[in-house]
Amino acid sequence: MLGALLLSSVFNCAHAKELNFGTQVQPELLTPVSTIMASPQQYVDKPITIKGTIVKVCTKRGCWMNIASDKRFETLRIKVKDGVMVFPVSAKGREAIATGTLQALKFNLERTREIKAYYAKEEGESFDPASVTEPMTMYQLVPTGVSILD
Repeated sequence: MLGALLLSSVFNCAHAKELNFGTQVQPELLTPVSTIMASPQQYVDKPITIKGTIVKVCTKRGCWMNIASDKRFETLRIKVKDGVMVFPVSAKGREAIATGTLQALKFNLERTREIKAYYAKEEGESFDPASVTEPMTMYQLVPTGVSILD
């Protein structure tokens, strides 16, 4: 009985069902993440669709996911207001497609240092605030619809 239950659990995990959030995604707007990140200003405040593997998910509220680009070591964050959509941590490693608007977040030098220090701490890396000499702009997709594929 226990063996059958464990086998059933493994089978169910291996065949996770598609999860949909918000409105239906628009595959006709699909643009590679690398194309967007090569000239992000061209896409700011315009509807776009991205697709890729989920490499990280917010563990506190499920309010964001990082999607891997088609270019190695490049990602794009999908971010919603807390509670609007709740992305499960179990989605990590699955494929996602999302439609929304690209947003540019511009930070001053002090805030840039704080953010970079936070990310370094999160990754267990050392950080020297003096190494940051310019403010940064971060880009994220504010989705209207997301499908986490099975």
